[in-house]
Amino acid sequence: MKYLHTMVRVTDLAEALDFYCAKLGLAEVSRVDNPAGRFTLVFLAAPDDAQTAEAHRAPTIELTHNWDPEPYDGGRNFGHLAYQVDDIYAACRRLADGGVTINRPPRDGRMAFVRSPDGISIELLQKGPAFAAAEPWVSMPNVGVW
Repeated sequence: MKYLHTMVRVTDLAEALDFYCAKLGLAEVSRVDNPAGRFTLVFLAAPDDAQTAEAHRAPTIELTHNWDPEPYDGGRNFGHLAYQVDDIYAACRRLADGGVTINRPPRDGRMAFVRSPDGISIELLQKGPAFAAAEPWVSMPNVGVW
């Protein structure tokens, strides 16, 4: 398992970047603008990690800016913790066997979400290429929120 990033939703991307980069001193290492999804993702790393943060080789903060305004109450501005796993199906099976609800099953062979006992959302991402779609994950519905 490898720690990847922590996601935080921001309402004003310019203001957030001013805080995280100009004031706090983090460096922008990558950006994704997704017009279809109407969001921008900006990945930031500590200065010592910025040289190796390309392709998420170092832990980053993911600033998520949804283009359509929405209020972030109840801690929704904090998104999730993300971990890369060697085998997403084995990780989800181990969690499910331990009584953990798989909120977003890895139907795509690449990504799943679970929640901690305190409600913190945790994203699991398959290391390398996505696995081929497989049961029981393909037929498993989403449960709750993540």
